[in-house]
Amino acid sequence: MGREGQKDMTLGVIGGMGPMATAYFMELIIRMTDGTTDQEHLPMIIYHSPGITDRTSYILGNSQENPALDIIRIGRLLALQGAACISIPCITAHYFHKELSEQIPIPIIHGIRETALELLENHVKRAGIMATDGTLQSRLFQTQLEEAGIEPVIPAAGFQKMVMELIYQDIKAGKPVRPKHFQSVSANLWERGAEVIILGCTELSLIKKEFPIGEGYLDAMELLAQRSILQCRGRLKKEYQCLIR
Repeated sequence: MGREGQKDMTLGVIGGMGPMATAYFMELIIRMTDGTTDQEHLPMIIYHSPGITDRTSYILGNSQENPALDIIRIGRLLALQGAACISIPCITAHYFHKELSEQIPIPIIHGIRETALELLENHVKRAGIMATDGTLQSRLFQTQLEEAGIEPVIPAAGFQKMVMELIYQDIKAGKPVRPKHFQSVSANLWERGAEVIILGCTELSLIKKEFPIGEGYLDAMELLAQRSILQCRGRLKKEYQCLIR
């Protein structure tokens, strides 16, 4: 038997940024939901649009094409189709959250703000950040962490280059991931005092999926999936109530 008011709990997903991360986000929503029948899972409308302009290129001034325009158009379509709220499984796209919220008539879950709140609730004082150049230079995580009283720790320049290679040359290009890159960046952040490392790019979540990275990480996309389930009044499995491992 289906849940009453199910239409009101529909999750809208603006995907395609990047494609594999979107597919994994849907998998996370399903895996993390405490449902024993089809009808107990969240209804989702997923708009997969990989043609949206690269967010980092725009933020760094290497492209004049504003990706927010396409995201707004898709968000409005999702609202018309009955979505109750929207998740965007692209961390860098949160750069446009204020603009999107002003132009889209339904709530957009702020994955970065929720990440800072999760760290605060777990008494973390210093958090390392693995993310794109665009995310770091726009201080998306740094601002939210500092407002929560958490000191951000970012990789040194050479290690940040490794992060970008993992995201763009490995995962987005469909090539094998270099786990030594990931381990080297992690070691740099631990050495600089990070208590927890944020996986702050949805492509980095795929590394966690494929490799045993160990403890001490908070996957921002996993947290976005958790918050999406809760926002849409779904049931969350107990093992996903705390995501810092």
